[in-house]
Amino acid sequence: MRNPTVRLRRTAAVFVIGLGAALIAIAGRMTLAPARAADSNALWRVVHDLCVPDMKLRREPAPCLAVNLQGGYAILKDIRGATQILLVPTVRVAGIESPRLLEAGSPNYFDDAWNSRGFFERRTGVAVPRDDIALAINSRYARTQRQLHIHIDCVRADVGDALRVSDKAIGYRWADFPGGIGGRPYRAMRVIGQELGSRDPFRLLAESDPHARANMGAETVVVVGATFADGEPGFVLLSDGADLLRFDAASGEGLLDHSCAVLRGPTANRAAR
Repeated sequence: MRNPTVRLRRTAAVFVIGLGAALIAIAGRMTLAPARAADSNALWRVVHDLCVPDMKLRREPAPCLAVNLQGGYAILKDIRGATQILLVPTVRVAGIESPRLLEAGSPNYFDDAWNSRGFFERRTGVAVPRDDIALAINSRYARTQRQLHIHIDCVRADVGDALRVSDKAIGYRWADFPGGIGGRPYRAMRVIGQELGSRDPFRLLAESDPHARANMGAETVVVVGATFADGEPGFVLLSDGADLLRFDAASGEGLLDHSCAVLRGPTANRAAR
């Protein structure tokens, strides 16, 4: 459960963020959208009008990398970075605020994204340790597109280091991450297992915090692959809520590194875990 003071501040932030976001952008204290004038439906049109019809008619997913018709998602290369790819549902899902994400039987898009990381590794040209891979979805205030999309890329080296250092402080329930991450008050929890399976980060967040559930559009969620100190494979889940007073638009994508510097650092030659 979040600190009551933080909850009150975030409640106020959600109330005024529509107006405040514009003021924040003008102030230059954060980036809400790298291309605010861009077509907010462009991603949806690529998937819905091009990739899906091509897959159905010709068994070719172009211009996407893949289309899983049964699973209901497409994988495509993002325009930023050499390695970043996106998972995009093939049905209309506006974003993290969509109620359908919490419906019984809804797909676990984060699990699908993790199991699609092979497309990301093809871009890197090497097998990437799970600890260096991160998945992120931004809040509605920190995105440019009105279609849910999960970013798949390298984790920032400093973020990965912070998670390893605080390994023992990350429990099986959501709790404040010691010291925050990148100046933001992220919360964290651990999940054990090679894959997420039925453990859906959207539901894990909404079911743990009524405030988050009522304001899912203000939330960002990041999933980082992990090998914990005891050798168990798993994931660290991170969440942050948009907070106008802290100039925080809740952009979890900021914890990813689209240059993948972690693959060129001192630990780059360690064996894939």
